[in-house]
Amino acid sequence: MPDDSSTDARFFIGLISGTSADGIDAALVRFDGDDRCELVHGHAHAWPQALRARLVEIGQGARIDSLDEIATLDVQVGEVFADAAQALLAKAGMTADAIAAIGSHGQTVRHRPAGAAYDGRHPFTWQIGDAHVIAERTGIATVADFRRRDVAAGGHGAPLLPALHNALLRAPDEDRAALNLGGIANLTLLPADPGGAVRGFDTGPANCLLDAWCLRHTGRGYDADGAFAASGRCDDALLARLLDEPWFTAAPPKSTGREQFHLDWVAERLRGDERAEDVQATLLELSAHTIADALRATQPSTRRLLACGGGVHNPLLLARIAAHLPQVRLESTAVHGIDPDLVEAMGFAWLARQALAGGAGNLPSVSGARGPRVLGVIHPAAD
Repeated sequence: MPDDSSTDARFFIGLISGTSADGIDAALVRFDGDDRCELVHGHAHAWPQALRARLVEIGQGARIDSLDEIATLDVQVGEVFADAAQALLAKAGMTADAIAAIGSHGQTVRHRPAGAAYDGRHPFTWQIGDAHVIAERTGIATVADFRRRDVAAGGHGAPLLPALHNALLRAPDEDRAALNLGGIANLTLLPADPGGAVRGFDTGPANCLLDAWCLRHTGRGYDADGAFAASGRCDDALLARLLDEPWFTAAPPKSTGREQFHLDWVAERLRGDERAEDVQATLLELSAHTIADALRATQPSTRRLLACGGGVHNPLLLARIAAHLPQVRLESTAVHGIDPDLVEAMGFAWLARQALAGGAGNLPSVSGARGPRVLGVIHPAAD
């Protein structure tokens, strides 16, 4: 049982399924009276296979058959998120009454923020996973719908983790950056200067294209250790066509998702005679190249790059990022005592705590919103 010796300590749960929809990450986080946070326990919860497959299809732009389908998926996702929270509590040996709140990101099905090609007049972002279901099934107050208020305020609603990166990873002696390698890659710029603004933005694909191409050509959901990519060679001509995407040169704030970067986007740039393993190697190089380019363009003084997310388990991807940034020390957040697989889930526990306290959850310098906003809707536990 975790030590709760401080009377000011409170426990929160953070839940997230990211762009890759490869599972639900659940983090049990302890906050003390000095605003310090500590990961108490983590859990990776698998999606039911058929549900995951449909979520990935929708995330890549597949047609939604009816209002009934999306409403049913909303409930199904909420049920699986509730299962993830309960499994986490069982592993940690804790009960629901010890938890102040759950912060649930849900599953993104569309992300069309300001400046998106779809309709710049009506920006939106949409995450499903009915928080009423989570609150009822767990008996714990649940905070959800974190992104839409920022979008309504003119922001991108993403990325939302830079505030946590700032609290956990900033240092006074060097310019740093945090790199989240999920389905999409995003950077948080953490200058040593205490007066320097924290900035953050998406850089483009990290794992989403790699995972999708690997699944199509090998039947495996991800490229373990980068072995499939390592069996091929980067096709420089294809890489040039991929890099010609205007989104990469757009200035921050910016965010993206599967709506922009999916296999049809890749197919439009193929000649048709490429070997599958060479395309995989090229997609990996695309991720590394765009991450490095973005960091050089926005904080060339960076000396340490702290990586988290599923991509930290791909040694070839890390090696290629490091090769593009020879003056930067690239290391996992694990070196600093923070589990790289659970940083995002910890962030949604932090956001839930902010919402309960009435504190801002966004950083306008990151999202482009008109100002700080309290993020999330609180769904109280049943009496």
